[in-house]
Amino acid sequence: TSHAIRTSPVNRGKWILDNILGTPPPDPPANVPALDDRKTQAKVATLRERMSAHRANPACASCHNIIDPTGFALENFDAVGRWRVVDESSNTIDAGGVLPDGTPFAGVTDMIAALVRRPERFVTTVTEKLLTYALGRGVEHYDMPAVRRIVSEAAEDDFRFQTIVVNIVNSYPFRYRRAADAGVATAVAAAR
Repeated sequence: TSHAIRTSPVNRGKWILDNILGTPPPDPPANVPALDDRKTQAKVATLRERMSAHRANPACASCHNIIDPTGFALENFDAVGRWRVVDESSNTIDAGGVLPDGTPFAGVTDMIAALVRRPERFVTTVTEKLLTYALGRGVEHYDMPAVRRIVSEAAEDDFRFQTIVVNIVNSYPFRYRRAADAGVATAVAAAR
């Protein structure tokens, strides 16, 4: 979720939204300009300062106001995952932000604590991802009652992973996969 030599709060934020919170943002519009690397007031602007241009542009703000804060939470980790307190230009890192639901956090530890306080959202996302893999197709609206049931039963068992997997295998969508679904899964597997 980083570039080769620098971090990418956008990639990191998108990953968190998609894989942890289950709310993937839309794809970016075509021809998005590169970040401005100019210095501001004789110092190199922080990545947060440079990215503020995205949030100031009305065409970009609706997504970047949601994506960027979760990505900035991980800024203390450099491009290869080492902990740091200053960026490449010796600017102090500001890893604070606000989750899409309005919950503020001061950094990655606060963000994790906020997410742990509401495990249902993460477990729903994990269930949908696992069910997608198990079915060989995306989760559809008619699968959602099964997803809600799996999450509910997992909650009764302290969200144990084993409970999620067993309930996926016992779910209606898994046990009664259509022949067309199985054919698509077989074709995809054969193409690999």
